[in-house]
Amino acid sequence: MSRWSLCTWVRDGRSLRRAVPTLTLLAAVLTASAGVAAGAAGAVQRDVLGSGGLTQIELSSFEGDASVRPLTTSALRDAGNVPGVRHVVADYPGTLYAEEQGTYDLTSRTLTPGDDLPVTEGDLPAGLGRDEVVLPAAAQGTDFGPLLGRTVGFGYTKATGSGSGATDVITLKVVALYDPSWQADGPGAAYLAEDTAALLAAARAGLEPELFREREGARSAVVVVAHQRQVAGVVRALQDGGFSASAVSDRVRHLPGLFGAADLAMRAGVLVLAVGALVLGAVRAADSARARTGQFAVLRILGSGRPELRRILLGEAVLSGGAAGVAGVALGTVVSVALAGPLSDVLGLPITRTDALPGAGWAAAALVLPVAGLALGTLLGSREALRRDPYLTARAHAG
Repeated sequence: MSRWSLCTWVRDGRSLRRAVPTLTLLAAVLTASAGVAAGAAGAVQRDVLGSGGLTQIELSSFEGDASVRPLTTSALRDAGNVPGVRHVVADYPGTLYAEEQGTYDLTSRTLTPGDDLPVTEGDLPAGLGRDEVVLPAAAQGTDFGPLLGRTVGFGYTKATGSGSGATDVITLKVVALYDPSWQADGPGAAYLAEDTAALLAAARAGLEPELFREREGARSAVVVVAHQRQVAGVVRALQDGGFSASAVSDRVRHLPGLFGAADLAMRAGVLVLAVGALVLGAVRAADSARARTGQFAVLRILGSGRPELRRILLGEAVLSGGAAGVAGVALGTVVSVALAGPLSDVLGLPITRTDALPGAGWAAAALVLPVAGLALGTLLGSREALRRDPYLTARAHAG
């Protein structure tokens, strides 16, 4: 790079440094998107897939959709008989509320193999007993810490007729508390054994548990497969059997909502940054060369050739692209790290600041693409101005 490049880049307002702000913004968007997507993927990989999600399949039941098999007792038995399936755990949503003290109203769910609760106090057993419950450490203004290890009465609704019901009480031992920021099933969820969750759901429907499980069925279920390589075959077999089945690993790797948009923005950002740098380089280089034709004409008369002038412009392009890349990566990284906390609340999984750092490949792309695109655009955009006769140009500017 010519020393003239640094001199003109710093001192001449018509140099290619005018492209720096736009390229910085593009590089920052790419870097921030990469950080957001990396943070979500890292949290999912650590807290979902790392806890056995690679061998799990999720079954869903859609009310009113006759094409999807309901998750009744017989249907779940058929799912459990598919070769490769180890066991099936069904989820029956219900509600637990304060029986005597407090005003909480907690959604109750079955603790499934897909729930990797971040336990803060107590011990989470391999399988919950029918009289055990796991609660958030705090929810709806209630601190559940004092209840740990105690057997507590909880209220639940028991239907007594069409549109009518009464309150009944179930006693459960609080065996563990989990971090309430973990909200995979919404805020303030209480986790129960499958039979206990089915009991509450059946009571709300006014049915005996066995009849409810066979007639109404579960809302969803988790199928645990013996080995990861069997997942695809089991999913196909379940789908052929009429189930709405999807591998947990596929579901979480194609992140929805904000994280899916971040992943899309990250991939589209590479193209936008490359094309933007190329177009911006061509336009800015053409404008810069035209604005400095008199200056370049004098340099050519004094013995500088077109290759040397082109090297000056290329040097300015490298400086501009490099400055934009570095500033964009720094700004995008700061933004993605700052979003780690709010994004943890959105996803319901803890995203650390290191999770939110963009990958080395994406950071390198944000650094290299502005330089490469601006340099190529400079070669294309400066050709016309540098082809002009320097003597005619100098005479025109002198007049």
